[in-house]
Amino acid sequence: MRRLLLILSLTLLSASFAGAANWPNWRGPTGTGFTSEADFPDRWSSTDGIRWRLKLPSAGNSTPIVWGDRVFLTQSIDLEGTRRAVLCVDRKSGKLLWQQETPFAGAEATHKDNPFCSASPVTDGTRVIAWHGSAGVVCYDFQGKLLWRRDLGEFQHIWGNASSPILYRDTVILNCGPGERQFLVALDRRTGKEVWRVDEPGGRFGKNNAEWLGSWSTPTLLRVGDRDELLVSWPDTLKAYNPENGKLLWHCAGLTKLVYTSVVATPEVAVAMSGYGGAAIAVRPGGSGDATPRRLWREEQNRQRIGSGVIVGEHFYLVNEPGTFQCIELKTGKTVFDERLGGATWASLVGAGDRLYATSMRGETFILGAKPEFTLIARCALEERTLATPALANGEIFIRTHANLYCIAGVPKR
Repeated sequence: MRRLLLILSLTLLSASFAGAANWPNWRGPTGTGFTSEADFPDRWSSTDGIRWRLKLPSAGNSTPIVWGDRVFLTQSIDLEGTRRAVLCVDRKSGKLLWQQETPFAGAEATHKDNPFCSASPVTDGTRVIAWHGSAGVVCYDFQGKLLWRRDLGEFQHIWGNASSPILYRDTVILNCGPGERQFLVALDRRTGKEVWRVDEPGGRFGKNNAEWLGSWSTPTLLRVGDRDELLVSWPDTLKAYNPENGKLLWHCAGLTKLVYTSVVATPEVAVAMSGYGGAAIAVRPGGSGDATPRRLWREEQNRQRIGSGVIVGEHFYLVNEPGTFQCIELKTGKTVFDERLGGATWASLVGAGDRLYATSMRGETFILGAKPEFTLIARCALEERTLATPALANGEIFIRTHANLYCIAGVPKR
């Protein structure tokens, strides 16, 4: 019941109702990693249970989004990032309907495991918006017509960028960085005009070990009492803002220098996790000023954490980069179980009904029970390298590998 109330409250934060069968942004219709649908495939392989596959021009890590009969994907057409694109695919057939490119002639750094255009797009059912790093923010209608483009300047970090845009009322909100220039910005979704901006000083390019810091965290929306909060994990600090104007509401210390995951929260508990063996914290949302005294727990050192977790009831679930599936008591931080799945993992957990889905770098999806007892339901392998998170929509699973975009319908049950 608590999870249902959370999903309903977060749905009200959307500027338009996304609908149960859509996956309109990274982390799904409510930004929690969950869909209210429940019947998804649990048997497939690289040869069976595939509705269609679309060959992609180069490697990429962004998650596909789905609205009705359209699937959208960000994609660098070349590995050098000179042609950054949004692809629109017919959901039923896998046919490429249109491909709109944004040229980029500048020099922008990234890591070989983080190809350009790693930020997932977002849609409100009328327009689709994507952030292409130093090439700017673009907005298209569903026919591929460019509605606006916003240049936000140059972004430089040796590991590139990956934070995805989210929608709030009439705005699209972005965590722009990491690097020397870091800021949180809200743009008018209809025009691209800047509504508000909050600078987050202290960035680094990351060339030397001492400069390794930055946030790749996608902002999270949360309804607490009678107000909306925008949660973002930065180096050292979790911060909550008023999404209408960017005003800082509260902040909580305890993170460390590198943050990859998004905040995962209920109105009672917000969990923020550092990566690269850094710290994790949980705090009570709401209030104002320094929330550090409201911290529920802090774990000093963790495994490498890149993918974001999910909350189910009184427990927090996540898969760490080494491929271990962990269940944590939400309010105490106590580990309930920590089981090895096999295979390194960058993808975030997603869920439907009483099941969780985690995809390893070698393209194997583990279907797990969403309960505080370790339950491995199935293993389904595509046998292709993937660092992207699955999308769940219309009873189908969409997985982007470095080679293909897959629509998985599953092997029929006997």
